[in-house]
Amino acid sequence: MCRWIAYQGEPIFLDTLVAEPAHSLIAQSLHAAECKAATNGDGFGVGWYGERDVPGLYRETRPAWSDENLRNLCAQVKSRLFFAHVRSSTGPATARANCHPFAVGNTMFMHNGQIGGYPAVKRRLEALIADDLYAHRAGSTDSEALFLTALTNGLTDDPIGAVARTLLDVQTLMRAASVSEPLRFAAATTDGTCIHAFRWASDGRAPSLYWRQTPRNLLIVSEPLDGERARWREVPQGCALIAMPGEPVRLAPIEMQQRRAA
Repeated sequence: MCRWIAYQGEPIFLDTLVAEPAHSLIAQSLHAAECKAATNGDGFGVGWYGERDVPGLYRETRPAWSDENLRNLCAQVKSRLFFAHVRSSTGPATARANCHPFAVGNTMFMHNGQIGGYPAVKRRLEALIADDLYAHRAGSTDSEALFLTALTNGLTDDPIGAVARTLLDVQTLMRAASVSEPLRFAAATTDGTCIHAFRWASDGRAPSLYWRQTPRNLLIVSEPLDGERARWREVPQGCALIAMPGEPVRLAPIEMQQRRAA
């Protein structure tokens, strides 16, 4: 499993969340509190929006806690919307192309979770990716395959519906391959303006996901960045979080969207 944070609001330096808090993302890369694996050292990545429509990306295979360039970059880059992710591999190789976040055009995506029995469905899942999007298949992870399949299913126009259709597609492939392991999905996607985050699992044991909103900003995190747990709200299992600039967070059930997609 992995850990990640998503930020939307007044521009801040990335290190405000990535490096400075007591339980920052860098700290979580070494000592996660709510993760199956306490150490998330199989690479990291940050993606941010600045003056251009497309995000900037910095991804590396070194552990986040040992990369001085990450700290230096985060101390200099200020953004109104950014993603940051530390990776714990569930199988695929430690490679830059396998580090999150992933981006196609102005759309960015990151994921925590796994497709149970992924090797048994990998080839069929990749076959669901549209030809023009398959050109962006740079790595070997289930996360990137989920992203590109969701784009094929209309992620840019209908994020919740596209994710629901993708989860249904994957479950269908898993059943056909007689995979009994669960599909777990805690993810976020953005077009540089709005954020959609998701918490879902086929076995009801979705990875942890929290959020906190103030008049100035919104944080969505795998686990709280400080000891003030009362200030954080848990994203309910089976729900999507919708964050539009300047509006209160809304929650919508993914299960209802799945039934409609079916």
